[in-house]
Amino acid sequence: MSKPNHPRGLADTEAQAIVSNLRVSPRKLNLVAGMIRNLPAQQAVATLAFSKRRIAGAVKKALESAIANAENNHQLDVDRLVVSRAEVGRAIVMRRFQARGRGRASRVEKWFSNLKIVVAERAQEEAPASSGQEAA
Repeated sequence: MSKPNHPRGLADTEAQAIVSNLRVSPRKLNLVAGMIRNLPAQQAVATLAFSKRRIAGAVKKALESAIANAENNHQLDVDRLVVSRAEVGRAIVMRRFQARGRGRASRVEKWFSNLKIVVAERAQEEAPASSGQEAA
């Protein structure tokens, strides 16, 4: 006798990628995640490719993984994908010490983060029909 199958937590039009223990603080990672929220997937990849933030490369890799999951595992249309959620959470904190004067020590905290990117397929929006009047 085995356990019953776990129901899928996402909708049929969604796919996700999860990265654990990224070596960056959640506060800094959330700034990068905020840049791509609610963007079309290809535009989000381009935004991350040209970002100056160090962690943007790892976020881009996770986003490309979510896009690949959507295409290969769930047969979603890549051209209609949108980054619906980019969630950042706390992971472990490594605590080290730095020697200070007079034999004292101060704590150095090295933060790690978790990242979850969910891409969703949006319905294709029809372009508004032009009524012959062009906006100048």
